[in-house]
Amino acid sequence: MSKVRTAQRYAKAMIDLGTEMKNLDTIFRDFELLDSILQSSHDFSLFLKNPVLSSDKKRRVFAELLKDKVSEVTMKFVILLVKKNREGILAEIIHEFNRLRDVKLGILNVNVKTAIPFSSSQQDHLVRQLGFVTKMKVKVKYEIDQTIRGGFKVQYYDTVWDASVQHQLDLLRKRFAEGTI
Repeated sequence: MSKVRTAQRYAKAMIDLGTEMKNLDTIFRDFELLDSILQSSHDFSLFLKNPVLSSDKKRRVFAELLKDKVSEVTMKFVILLVKKNREGILAEIIHEFNRLRDVKLGILNVNVKTAIPFSSSQQDHLVRQLGFVTKMKVKVKYEIDQTIRGGFKVQYYDTVWDASVQHQLDLLRKRFAEGTI
């Protein structure tokens, strides 16, 4: 089974468990902590993926590292991953858990690329418009991209709204090449 499918199954199990136990937010915070540890320490990621190290050693490291920092449910989950030799896909599981949680809560994650930073009123207006169009709560991640020259691009799922100057110039160039202008 692929890593992605395996991660999806573990993440779905944690979503279902968190919903059933009414502690989805606690698991989310625990997973944020785990993700920050994975992101901040490349050595720790290599440690998790090392097949030479015994699962007992990995279990002890997790127990010491996460002691009094995560809930009992999350600790048991991590220990289960180690027992099943799935600790190497922990980052994928966390990513999929976050995606499923957002879907469950009706949150749409949107990436916005702009040539220059939006003002707070522009950000508010964009969030309101996206919420109106999608009928979902919108969580936006902004990124500065000088290559678009002006305007902005909005992306969520497989939808892209390209209101960039670069896109308009490309369309104009194409129309000139076709002789329609």
